[in-house]
Amino acid sequence: MDRTGVARALDQMAAILELKGENPFRVRAFRTAARSISTLPGDLHRALEDGSLAATKGIGPALLQIVSDLARTNRSEVYDTLLEEVPPGLVEMLSISGLGVAKVRLIHERLGVETLGELEQAVRDGRLARVPGFGPRSAANVLRGVQFLRRQATYRLIHHAWHEAEAVRAALEQLPGVTQAITAGDVRRRMELVRDLVVVLVAEVPPAQVLELIGHVPGVDEYAGQDERRATLRFAGGSLVQVIVTPPVNLGTVLVQATGNEAHVSRLAELAKTRGYSLQGTALWRGSEFVPTPTEQSLYAALGLPEIPPELREGRNEFELAAAGLPRLVEPGDLRGFVHCHTSFSDGSSSIEELALACRNAGFEYLGITDHSSSSAYVGGLGRDDLERQWAEVDAVNQKLAGIRVLKGIEVDILEDGTLDYGDEVLRRFEFVIGAVHSRFTLEANVMTDRLLRAMDSPWMTIMGHPTGRLLLARDSFPVHLEPVYVKAAEQGIALEINADPHRLDLDWRLLDDARKQGVTISIGADAHSAAGLENMTWGVGLARKGGLGPHHILNTREVDGFLEFAARRHP
Repeated sequence: MDRTGVARALDQMAAILELKGENPFRVRAFRTAARSISTLPGDLHRALEDGSLAATKGIGPALLQIVSDLARTNRSEVYDTLLEEVPPGLVEMLSISGLGVAKVRLIHERLGVETLGELEQAVRDGRLARVPGFGPRSAANVLRGVQFLRRQATYRLIHHAWHEAEAVRAALEQLPGVTQAITAGDVRRRMELVRDLVVVLVAEVPPAQVLELIGHVPGVDEYAGQDERRATLRFAGGSLVQVIVTPPVNLGTVLVQATGNEAHVSRLAELAKTRGYSLQGTALWRGSEFVPTPTEQSLYAALGLPEIPPELREGRNEFELAAAGLPRLVEPGDLRGFVHCHTSFSDGSSSIEELALACRNAGFEYLGITDHSSSSAYVGGLGRDDLERQWAEVDAVNQKLAGIRVLKGIEVDILEDGTLDYGDEVLRRFEFVIGAVHSRFTLEANVMTDRLLRAMDSPWMTIMGHPTGRLLLARDSFPVHLEPVYVKAAEQGIALEINADPHRLDLDWRLLDDARKQGVTISIGADAHSAAGLENMTWGVGLARKGGLGPHHILNTREVDGFLEFAARRHP
């Protein structure tokens, strides 16, 4: 197993222990270990070999043995035993919003339900609504949760998919005759949810010769040849990967076809016809003449277009943009500030200095600390004394470290009435403020919209964090009318966030064009809870590129003085 699979297994073991009523400290140990593994920098197997995993916080000897067994053999005696003790469907139910251990036990005891299918039937026939503590509304929420879990079985989050694809790509690149392996498909387009993994192999030998070897790659459980150029692999960890083999001479056409979605490739084929070409199979033709396309640029150029970035290949407006002259899209190197991160003062695991050093090493010029405000007590929200201690620590780190500046920020709760969690006397002391909704997600759209608009009246708000509250594969965006939010954000000079946590990626990239047209400034916030959260910015930038944003649209591409000027312009 890779680190994603191991972390998932540890989380499942924690859920089983919780259902069994085991010691809460043991449950927490498994969850802590799962988080440590999922945020582990570098390769899990290397960390096992060099001893760095054994030195990782939260990984004791017993858990280290379980992790080692899972990573090396895909099995663990402890894991297998736990799986036999609790019906797996009950563990899945714990992932449904609103269903904790007590309610899952109650459903199991009252209705004999053990699977998601049985739970769905209990909702549809009215039995769940009659169980004490539920009712029609709660039952309807459970049904939505079941549907979310089914989607989760089909899709995976972009960071999980990327790590899986990268491991497969690296393995396939070692095959004899293969000169290059490139991840394509949804992952290359930076889709927030990925259904299929696609890898293109460039080979100097006939594709059939490469395909003969693929089934013997370590970790491959199943192999199915599709034709003389393509095969589908299933790996031991469950990854399903389509592999396409091509000679270098038409790599460009193959890679464009393997990257763009169906609508993009279809429009490209239509455009080719109007230019006297045709896209047949995996090649570009002019009549009966084969046209070499060794690069993607050469294919687009033959059709009179600049190369369209992979993130835009969605069959939306990319061809019109290309015809008019593609804008320069934001790149990771454009970002100067790393904002929205949590430290050990609230629910993060890194100190301020550790985050500052990591950001400096990654090339950032400033770091915006934003721990939670006091209303978020469940994640260690900061009281007045905590703030004083944190501000003193920020001052000390700024005095100690050169090459990075730490800013005093906060992620303050937007309360139900639209006010911010702290009063003016506290808020004025921050250098910037992120306001965000963390509760009461089920308000009606008009009420939620008014809540956000009232919050934006505060002269202290700099950025609205994760503006629609979505959690991918777990929770829908809350109901809200975004048009008036865009208008007010532009008028008031409040940035809207692309929350780069791959579990959120909120704002949705499909909404960014409307926000940009209204003149809204966008901030890319990592929502990092450790130094490993630096990776989140990759996914945030990918989302911004999908929305057609350039560096000038992004708040934290500005130098620190420009960022602080933006934050202070509304202050009384």
